[in-house]
Amino acid sequence: MSITRIAPPADYLRSASRTSLQSFELARLNHAANLRREIAVLVDQWLEETAEAMLARWMLDHHGSLRQPAVSMADLLRNIQDPALDPLTEPPQPPVDIRPAPPRFSEPGPRITKSLGSKAHK
Repeated sequence: MSITRIAPPADYLRSASRTSLQSFELARLNHAANLRREIAVLVDQWLEETAEAMLARWMLDHHGSLRQPAVSMADLLRNIQDPALDPLTEPPQPPVDIRPAPPRFSEPGPRITKSLGSKAHK
C-alpha cells in the first residue's frame, strides 16, 4: 500500500476566493475524517487478530495441561455419592455454655404523678 500525496495547487489557492478556500478546507477535513475512520477500523481488526493469535500461542504453550482435567470424573462422583467426604454434612454444634443475656433496661424508677401542664400563677 503506497501513500500518494497530492500537493495542493499553490497558485490556485493564492488566487482563490474566500468561498473557494473554505470549500477546499472542508473537503480536506472531510477526507482526513474518512481516513481517521478507516484507520480506527484497521486498528480494531489488528488488535482482534493479534489477541486471537496470542490466545492460540498460549493454548499451544499449555496444550498438555488443557487436555488433562484437574480432578477426575470418578473423584467428582465419589464426593457427590459419599456423604462422609463432604465436610458440610454435620450441622455445626451450638456452644456448650449458654447464658441468658443481661437485661437491657434498668429497673423502673418512681412514677411521676404531678402533671407538667399546671404552673403556679403569680
